Amino acid sequence: MKSETAKEHQKESSKDISCGIITLSDSRKSKKADLSGKYIAQEIETRYTLNSRKIIPDESKDLINAINEMVDDDIDVILTTGGTGLDARDITVETVESLFRKKLEGFGEIFRVKSYEEIGAAALLSRATAGIYKNTVIFSMPGSPNAVKTALSIIIDELPHFVHHVKK
Repeated sequence: MKSETAKEHQKESSKDISCGIITLSDSRKSKKADLSGKYIAQEIETRYTLNSRKIIPDESKDLINAINEMVDDDIDVILTTGGTGLDARDITVETVESLFRKKLEGFGEIFRVKSYEEIGAAALLSRATAGIYKNTVIFSMPGSPNAVKTALSIIIDELPHFVHHVKK
């Protein structure tokens, strides 16, 4: 159930948005082995333009470099997968949040609620986050394919709406 204002903003939003995917993984080196990145790519390509897809190690400097390359290429939305857990090598959240000029608290909150409904208290382990860096929206999701499906179910239809507001 959407408000009239949200419906109006969606009408004004262009569906022509460019997306980039960054998978953080020390073990997955190929796009074939990257099931979560593959799923995101398939979903994005049915609605929007996928301009870039990268697999990088769990290293903060590599993540910042990948994000900046995508931002410099005028990508509207960056979707990261992996590195949002509690392991020592999980650096995604700290890295992306250090870049945000605005954080989108609702994404992580809703993601954890939906995850809780699906998997129970293990949802507390997720630190999914989102925010705005320069004029790009960044969503950081866990690395599991099921978590990615949950996250995309929340945001995929709203991506043009996010971009509309960020580009104002």
